[in-house]
Amino acid sequence: MTASPASPAPSASPVSPAPSGAPGAPASGRALAGRLSFLDRYLAVWILAAMAAGLGLGRLVPGLGDALAAVTVAGVSLPIALGLLVMMYPVLAKVRYDRLGTVTRDRRLLLPSLFLNWVVGPALMFALAWLLLPDLPAYRTGLIVVGLARCIAMVVIWNDLARGHREAAAVLVALNSVFQVLAFSALGWFYLQWLPGALGLERTGLDISLWEITRSVLLFLGVPLAAGYLTRRIGERAKGRTWYENRLVPRIGPFALHGLLFTIVVLFALQGDAITSRPLDVARIALPLLGYFALMWTGSMLLGRAVGLDYPRATTLAFTAAGNNFELAIAVAVATFGASSGQALAGVVGPLIEVPVLIGLVHVSLSVRHRWFPGFPAGAEAEAEAVGAASSPSPGKEATRA
Repeated sequence: MTASPASPAPSASPVSPAPSGAPGAPASGRALAGRLSFLDRYLAVWILAAMAAGLGLGRLVPGLGDALAAVTVAGVSLPIALGLLVMMYPVLAKVRYDRLGTVTRDRRLLLPSLFLNWVVGPALMFALAWLLLPDLPAYRTGLIVVGLARCIAMVVIWNDLARGHREAAAVLVALNSVFQVLAFSALGWFYLQWLPGALGLERTGLDISLWEITRSVLLFLGVPLAAGYLTRRIGERAKGRTWYENRLVPRIGPFALHGLLFTIVVLFALQGDAITSRPLDVARIALPLLGYFALMWTGSMLLGRAVGLDYPRATTLAFTAAGNNFELAIAVAVATFGASSGQALAGVVGPLIEVPVLIGLVHVSLSVRHRWFPGFPAGAEAEAEAVGAASSPSPGKEATRA
């Protein structure tokens, strides 16, 4: 990710350490922090404030939730859809698409990702939902649906904040999207009808068309991916890679976090009344979700380390495995069970728990990298930080590059 723009990196490692004392050599942690914008430096505070603002607006402004939900795109509120698109576009515009080949040839990354996302993830959510919500069938079903919907949107933000491998994230979310279209309906039948029946448990039907899944994937991944790819191709062809990386990327980068905060405010405002008026139900739904995110992220990170991935790729593996596609899960729950159903509430609580937990895991990821990945070159790691920090620099500053 941080090799010279003139030529792609020759190895699977996304960064190469700059010589000590050379121009562009990694700066100290304090200097790196100094390059972060005010928004980046206190991101956790802004996310918590956005959550509180959304809950407060949803509770205090009569009819706000209904107004926000009045217009939908692919079953998702239009403001949320717009926020997601604004959030994903800058990150995907920063991807170096000419380096995707090194990721697609990395079986140590691709095979564990498929296994974690499409075998372990749904099975773990099924087990936690039945174990912790045996008496609440609607919430249990909603959580199982959340577990079937693998993340294709917000994960690119968490990966970027944790200094993960940007190109690997682009490949893995694209791979998840293909499998989502092909496997979601079959997995829904397996986990809601066949497996409960085989275990002597209660069965639940799930009516979802292939087009609804495809539409969600095309909107929330296809549109920003195409826009990001075209921006890089046209920008580099017109002005060159140096201008693109040093001038354009720092200008569009901040919109990713702006879109994230806007999406969180709207998301929490939509369900502010339901969440604050049913705190015990939310707490019951939150318990299996907390266990799911913690187990999936930790297990994926350790698996990446065990198979020999470096920190950036193991981080990408962990966040793409732990995240879920709440847009699709909510759309499926609303279309199948109704907007006021327990299944829909469980789908909504999913991202409300996921956002603070995964931003917390971003900090955990950054704090354990020295202990869990001691073989990753210190210089390369610091350089990766510098590039990640460039996602939203102060307006008058350019990204530092090797």
